[in-house]
Amino acid sequence: MDSESAVTTCYRHPEVECYVRCVRCERYICPDCMREAAVGHQCPECVKEGARSMRQARTLVGGRVSAVPVVTYVLIVLNVLVYLAELVRPEIVDRFAMVGAGLAGPDGGHYLWMDPYPAGFAPEGLVGGEWYRLLTGAFLHLPPTEGTFGIAHVVMNMLALWNLGRLVEPMLGRVHYLALYLLSALGGSVLVLLVAPEDSVVGASGAIFGVGAAYYVMARRVGADMSQVNRFMAGLLLWLVLSAFVTSWEGHLGGLLAGGAVAVAFAYAPRDGRRTVVQVGVCVALVVVLGVAAVVKVSELTGGGVPL
Repeated sequence: MDSESAVTTCYRHPEVECYVRCVRCERYICPDCMREAAVGHQCPECVKEGARSMRQARTLVGGRVSAVPVVTYVLIVLNVLVYLAELVRPEIVDRFAMVGAGLAGPDGGHYLWMDPYPAGFAPEGLVGGEWYRLLTGAFLHLPPTEGTFGIAHVVMNMLALWNLGRLVEPMLGRVHYLALYLLSALGGSVLVLLVAPEDSVVGASGAIFGVGAAYYVMARRVGADMSQVNRFMAGLLLWLVLSAFVTSWEGHLGGLLAGGAVAVAFAYAPRDGRRTVVQVGVCVALVVVLGVAAVVKVSELTGGGVPL
């Protein structure tokens, strides 16, 4: 018998002689291609196939499990970077703050809304078609020399987001958590528009109140000890009342209500094939409701016209 016919080589490296087979596909593999398995070794392709077919762990609401709250960290970094941009160019605040209805004067100043407005003035805010302000205002904070808090505004909000986000994001998963955060910010802005359209509002507080509401909902859903959670919610609601004297309570309440609604939909959606449909449907419905409310309010402010 020809001895050369008995020589076996790696299926990925034909020049390398080897005698070990993959325990799944039984192809010969060299030491560079060996991947340790529970019994024997596997080839790289079988390892990848096994990873694809392995059932992925999911959170209670159906999101992917993530031990590291990446979205929370990214949101904090984004808020801090925007704040640094404000320090360099303070006009960013006037340009992107949540304003429902205002007037830009010919002298560059900002004035209260009136309809019709004098010649030389231009509408600004949502009445001027600046719909992006519904979200951009949630990433801005008071400059150091302005407002009641100054730099403490961004510091307090980021500390709250740091503490709450690290609890809530792993419960929901990254996609669900980001959706809840943005919808809470949107809910806060819309309530500002409905109640105080001439106010200029900045801050992540509305979104953070929504995350706080989600913390309460998820804690109840998983059967956690509610004594500490209830104390937290009592403090959050107390701050909502006290903040009415120094900040935008409308933004806080709107974020709390929107975040709570989204969290309930996420947590209590049926755990079958309908879960994603229900969750997405509730989010879309909330966007529609908030959008219609915003359009109707702007139409009232502008006498029937809706600027685009």
